[in-house]
Amino acid sequence: MLAVAQRSIALLRQAPPQLLLLALVTFAISGCAFVYLFLLIVAPIPRAPRRSEKTYVTILPDGSRSSPKELSCWIDKFAAQKELARRNGKAKAPEIEAAELFMSVVVPAYNEEERLGGMLEEAVAYLQEEYGSNGRDGGKLVWEILIVSDGSTDGTIDKALDFARSHQLSLHPIPEKGPWKQQKEGRHIPHGSIRVIVLEENRGKGGAVTHGMRHARGQYVVFADADGASLFSDLGKLVEGCKAVEDAEGRGVAIGSRAHLVGSEAVVKRSKLRNFLMHSFHLLLRLMTPPATARIGDTQCGFKLFSRPALPYIIPYMHSEGWIFDVEMLMLAESAEIPMVEVAIGWKEVLGSKLNVVWDSLGMAWGLGVLRGAWGVGVYRRT
Repeated sequence: MLAVAQRSIALLRQAPPQLLLLALVTFAISGCAFVYLFLLIVAPIPRAPRRSEKTYVTILPDGSRSSPKELSCWIDKFAAQKELARRNGKAKAPEIEAAELFMSVVVPAYNEEERLGGMLEEAVAYLQEEYGSNGRDGGKLVWEILIVSDGSTDGTIDKALDFARSHQLSLHPIPEKGPWKQQKEGRHIPHGSIRVIVLEENRGKGGAVTHGMRHARGQYVVFADADGASLFSDLGKLVEGCKAVEDAEGRGVAIGSRAHLVGSEAVVKRSKLRNFLMHSFHLLLRLMTPPATARIGDTQCGFKLFSRPALPYIIPYMHSEGWIFDVEMLMLAESAEIPMVEVAIGWKEVLGSKLNVVWDSLGMAWGLGVLRGAWGVGVYRRT
């Protein structure tokens, strides 16, 4: 084998320059073709939503569980209008349909029976105080929470609906203890403000978030983790940050960030392995992502807010359904020249994390490489 290789090298050295150039070009083309085919095979392609997943259940005014109701879906209408514009030869893309509410909160939940109640308690307390009957918008419904059960096998769905029932029917519901503080009294919430969407099988956090955002009705859409680790009352900071950077079309993204906590006691007390993997992943992000995304200090915080006009430039083109989906969202925003701002928020460790530090870190590194490669060589592209 070695002798054959040596003879091949010797023949190449003796070959005319034109033949050598042709060999190099052929090798380069073959290599590019191999990389493209490899990424075509391994790059994830999200499955289309199933019919049942385009419905929701909620609690009716009499306290009963509703039958499945059809979800409004801005992305389907937007795609239909875009196709019609293309057929009519119109270059300008249509605008997303007008918002029905001010704020949509998307909560991906996979087996979160134990932690969901506390997170919801803190969320509805802030939303109702800021935007509800005690806030500036009077008593009309101006916020919604979309809980996307990502193939949960525990009591997540029942927990969400029981929470909605108790807080809709009682003027003074018994509060559940959240990660940050114990509410003195639970908040009475408007009927229908909490909707539960059930995915038939687990898709991953990214798949659940993207699915929920396809059906959001708000002028602003934020996704928040079900564990309540992010201080929900910092949502106001995200809104103000987003408004400050929005462009002429009203597009903007505000990224909740824990970067200011890197030197804090909570992070320092983590294991050396976890901190090593964290810094390694941040280095990979800086090396492998485009400039604006690379400058973001915390891409993985589960608390990000999008203005409604920004959604059509991001959600229809999402592919990642695992932990790395945040990065794809930010890369898509950057490629569409959507202004982004990083906003420092409160955050704390919450027990019960489903993240496997080693395997999920390796999975995120692999996912980042595939994601960057797929967009780079044209396996993924905007259509």
